[in-house]
Amino acid sequence: AMTQAATGQSPRTPRLLIISHDVVGANMAGPGIRYYHLARVLTKHVQVTLAAPVQDEGTAATAAAGETPFAVTPYRRGQWETLEGQVAQADVCLFPSDVADELPQLAESRACLVVDGYDPLMAEWLALSRNARRRPEQVAQWRVDWHVRMEALARQYRIGDFFVCASERQRDWWLGLLEASGRINPATFDADPSLRRLVDVVPYGLPEHPLPPAKAAIKGVWPGIEAGDRLALWGGGLWPWLDPLTAIRAVAPLRGRHPRLKLVFPGTRHPNPTMAGMPNQVEAAKVLAAELGVMDTAVFFGDWVPYADWPHVLQESDVALTLHFDTVE
Repeated sequence: AMTQAATGQSPRTPRLLIISHDVVGANMAGPGIRYYHLARVLTKHVQVTLAAPVQDEGTAATAAAGETPFAVTPYRRGQWETLEGQVAQADVCLFPSDVADELPQLAESRACLVVDGYDPLMAEWLALSRNARRRPEQVAQWRVDWHVRMEALARQYRIGDFFVCASERQRDWWLGLLEASGRINPATFDADPSLRRLVDVVPYGLPEHPLPPAKAAIKGVWPGIEAGDRLALWGGGLWPWLDPLTAIRAVAPLRGRHPRLKLVFPGTRHPNPTMAGMPNQVEAAKVLAAELGVMDTAVFFGDWVPYADWPHVLQESDVALTLHFDTVE
């Protein structure tokens, strides 16, 4: 900036490239929502481009139903040539930690690399792959896959110039990982004894604008759910580390005393086609609901709520719940 001022030039607005590994569009899961809003907030300060993966049908997801204040570009996961031009123009690249392995060429770029570690990938991988090791040969392959996963994750600790995560507890986890990888050393400690210049917290936020006017999204809209019913909302997917079956077992005996109680699982089909094969408990939950006689009477399953409708779903819900098994995830 001083050199530009001396030559009479205006300082150039820094260029930030955010790389999402999940779809960004009308239907989004947690990662897509996080990177969409990071782009939305940061575009007030820097020139932002959000890179979103191309979906299976070959069309890029758009960042929202309407226009966005930042540029959106498609790319193909793991294919460097589809993103190389955008990286070459960027001063800073922010990306989820798995991208460090999918695009190792990032390490050779001139951009400052910010690794987002809000998603505990090893903990999730262990839970997702747990049922795939029932026979001895499967256990052997599982160990091989674990070693590959470890090597993939290790690249992120080396590639990052700066790391962010979503909570102080996650930051403790990251400090341990970075210490084990040699990133907490005399140089990083001398630069900042608090190590906030190495890893800091960027939590999930809340939009600064007020909620929109209430509108029916489930009550009186979904068959079997009336406007006067009491809605219990399950807040996410049905992944192996969650316990939707206990929620269903709790609702079943309450039907007699609370006939208007309706438990809703609004998201059973992930908007990212590449996630379709991930282990989940959707079928087990539906089978249990049918066995207990509460399917489509007290327990309801939806595909995926459009992101624009989510505020309305929250406003009309009476109870929100999420149950977790006691796992490291």
